[in-house]
Amino acid sequence: MTFIDSPSPVAVVTGGARGIGLAIGQWFLAHGHRVALLDNDQNTLDKAIAAINKPSLAIGLHCDVSSPEQVQATIEKITAVFGRIDALVNNAGVAVFKPIGDTSFAEWRHVLGTNLDGAFLCTQACAPVMVKTGGGAIVNIASISGLRASTLRVAYGTSKAALIHLTKQQAVELGNVGIRVNAIAPGPVDTEMAKLVHSVAIRSDYYDAIPLNRYGTTEEIASVAGFLCSAAASYVNGQVLAVDGGFDAAGVGLPTLRK
Repeated sequence: MTFIDSPSPVAVVTGGARGIGLAIGQWFLAHGHRVALLDNDQNTLDKAIAAINKPSLAIGLHCDVSSPEQVQATIEKITAVFGRIDALVNNAGVAVFKPIGDTSFAEWRHVLGTNLDGAFLCTQACAPVMVKTGGGAIVNIASISGLRASTLRVAYGTSKAALIHLTKQQAVELGNVGIRVNAIAPGPVDTEMAKLVHSVAIRSDYYDAIPLNRYGTTEEIASVAGFLCSAAASYVNGQVLAVDGGFDAAGVGLPTLRK
């Protein structure tokens, strides 16, 4: 990769090969940013970059965000190519849906390592680069599962709840050097993964529980992430925004009363 000299801002998106991450990368491209997409799935990442087909504006880098060495090396490559970093979206995430007693320690650590350690490491690596050009904005993609507990989510829900608090810690400290940090807590989103694992019955249950009576789209999550990284959100720091169609506000609810 060679250095690309341009005054346009740079956004880094982890878990950027598909779904919400790819949609966020596309939002940044549509709004004048150069973009670095990070993912540990090299094949899918290559396909995404080929489809974007803007080599001077979008690059893809293989990276396991749970590895301190890989994260540091990857951020150094991005800085070498683009010269700056203005926005970081910590979107990379994994999930294990098992009862507490069936969740192994290895599975627990895998989920926490990606969902929580990844956001810590990427922020730690990007922040010094942001400071050199006056600051920036970071968005951590948490989950409604970080705001309310649910079955089979002991590792996933805990990682996202911890990510929400990490967001506040980062916002308090990094705000002093001009870096805003916020989190998004998506509700159910219509990704390819959701289509695979959510049965008709599960989707029906979600529709009943969500006041807007539907799943969100990746584009809807991306537009909120873009807003939080933009000048329009210049005084928003340390906040958690549930983008969930009212799912969290509705609580458990009583289907009989709604009918």
